[in-house]
Amino acid sequence: MDALSIRLLNSEAETEACAALMAASEPWVTLRRDPEALLRFLREPGRERYVAYLGDRLAGLLVLNLQGAFVGYLQTICIAPDCRDRGLGTRLIAFAEARIFRDHPNVFLCVSSFNQAARRLYARLGYAVVGELTDYLVPGHSEMLLRKSQGPLLSPTSSPGPASSEG
Repeated sequence: MDALSIRLLNSEAETEACAALMAASEPWVTLRRDPEALLRFLREPGRERYVAYLGDRLAGLLVLNLQGAFVGYLQTICIAPDCRDRGLGTRLIAFAEARIFRDHPNVFLCVSSFNQAARRLYARLGYAVVGELTDYLVPGHSEMLLRKSQGPLLSPTSSPGPASSEG
């Protein structure tokens, strides 16, 4: 097997290739995401986007959202269908975890209820279900919110933010 390299996504051609890869793969097929919608998603600012290559071949991608309520959100992981079952998903998740845990104590991700292979992988890697969003993206399916944690968001020495008052 060629060596795996992971780096920031850096061109429009790569963005288009990633959108096409996602559009032809589960869970995006069942979630009814077309290439144009996926291109818009991949172009949105405020996220870190990484591509994975085996040699000179696009093998997968990651999208990380390090802002918002669930800071440390692994928003997207996609492995090319013919590159699956070779440990690439595990390696990409390890990369994402290292990046997120460098700055945040939790990694969050969502997985579709119908995506059994991904659910098994995440369970094996230590992710716990912390919530279920029923009929969230498409009718009849849930999105499972998963978390892997190194501790709470606020440590005993961190500031909780603005004080609130009860009236």
